[in-house]
Amino acid sequence: MSFRTRLALVAAVAVALAVVVASVVVFVVVRNQLRGQVDATLRARATQIRNGPPLRVEDGYLEIPGGPLGSATFEQAVTANGHVYPTRGEHGSLPVTHDTIEATHEVGEEHLSDTHIAAGDIRVLTISGNGIAIQIGRNLSELDHTLHRITVYLLLIALGGILVAAALGLAVARAALAPVRRLTETAENVTETGDLSQRIEVGSHDELGRLAASFNTMLAALEESSRAQRQLVADASHELRTPLTSLRTNIEVLAGDRALRPGDREKLLGDVVEQLGEMTSLIAELIELARAEQTHEEPEDVRLDLLTESAVERARRNRPNVVFKTELGESLVHGVPSTIERAVANLLDNAAKWSPPGGEVEVGVRDGEVTVRDHGAGIAEEDLPYVFDRFYRASSARGLPGSGLGLAIVKQVAEAHGGTVTAEPAAGGGTLMRLRLNGRVLGSS
Repeated sequence: MSFRTRLALVAAVAVALAVVVASVVVFVVVRNQLRGQVDATLRARATQIRNGPPLRVEDGYLEIPGGPLGSATFEQAVTANGHVYPTRGEHGSLPVTHDTIEATHEVGEEHLSDTHIAAGDIRVLTISGNGIAIQIGRNLSELDHTLHRITVYLLLIALGGILVAAALGLAVARAALAPVRRLTETAENVTETGDLSQRIEVGSHDELGRLAASFNTMLAALEESSRAQRQLVADASHELRTPLTSLRTNIEVLAGDRALRPGDREKLLGDVVEQLGEMTSLIAELIELARAEQTHEEPEDVRLDLLTESAVERARRNRPNVVFKTELGESLVHGVPSTIERAVANLLDNAAKWSPPGGEVEVGVRDGEVTVRDHGAGIAEEDLPYVFDRFYRASSARGLPGSGLGLAIVKQVAEAHGGTVTAEPAAGGGTLMRLRLNGRVLGSS
């Protein structure tokens, strides 16, 4: 059974219960109203008898002023010994019970009861007084017939209500579950085709609309993850092809039978070690790039000046032939500390790589911005727009170690934090890099 059918069935059952309960309530109310009218008629007749002339018995019949109320009414007198005096023209009499005999010993009391005779169900009002009991009965056949018709009508209304509820339940379930159906179809289509670019149209802001929006967000995240994986594979295969080819050639030469001079063998071994180091560095950069795209660390408030100071200390240890000068103003940014520190470290490493031996690298922090300026040869104007692209290496950098991913990681971190990174020629030579993050200067308050 489908969920839509179950939902429609539940709606139909709920409406059915409501209709049944309402029908029962209506039946009880109408029944009590009709019986109340009968009881009022009997009491009015009793009042008429009390206020009229004294009752008398002639020829064994009870003479009541005004005569009987009609063919549906029974009136009789019962004595203390159980003798019955009916009115003239009645066919049959009301049964005498122990309560009727007891009523002959009371004064001014009234008792309502139900009984049954050959003519049908009777509603009986018993009046006590002066050693006799006067019984006034009203045939309930007409009332029972009316209640029967009302019962039939209520059953038909209830059945119709249930059918209408089932039909409306199906229609409502179909309309309400339309977003779920679209979501299911999209999920099945994605499963069959593997196309993660599909999306569900969100037409409302209710729970189903939020579910569709969440599903779209999940698809977007999966698509981005898949894109990052494909990019990583493409980048790795492209960049590893050249060093692997060169490494294989050198190893084949070393493993061959051809005699090599000691100097050539040492040179080949040095090339192998250098190529392995480049490959290790490249793989590490690729992993770092992919990890940054998939990071799930929660951002937090970060002291950019303290983080930069820590990165500078490591750079000083790794690059002892470069002098790092700092001017770090207190600055607070909101982000992931590890990725920000990685970006700053890459800027420092890039500046040190381009600095001459004993050269200076000036590092500054102010208002959520890190500036790194080197005094190297600078970047050619035609290369400036591309220095943050993946694997881009200027012609002047082809002979230097590096993978071409360091500045791409800086750009990725900057964009992930809603910031920017730029490169520009510095006055007096060299290059000035600016890493701008959303931050603020710490106040004294």
